[in-house]
Amino acid sequence: MPANQNAKRGSNELAIVGRLLKADKGDLPHKLARYVLTLGFAEEDQARMRELAEKNEAGALSTPEQEELQNFVKAGHLLALLHSKARKSLKRKKVS
Repeated sequence: MPANQNAKRGSNELAIVGRLLKADKGDLPHKLARYVLTLGFAEEDQARMRELAEKNEAGALSTPEQEELQNFVKAGHLLALLHSKARKSLKRKKVS
């Protein structure tokens, strides 16, 4: 694939991981897909994300906190990709 075409597909971490996981395909085994859908942030992480989001809205985040919030955002996007793949896999299994 030419370099400029690859750039159009996205070269950020999430785009690359999405391609690696083939997130657009529903090809997970049924049990794995069900398990993936149980994954989520623990309550303490959710509380920390809310705290960071509030500080961000107030413009009061330190540089380390900005990085921490960005890491939570990236992890959330990865989780969303995995959940999407799992839902597609379960939907495909029902159709087959």
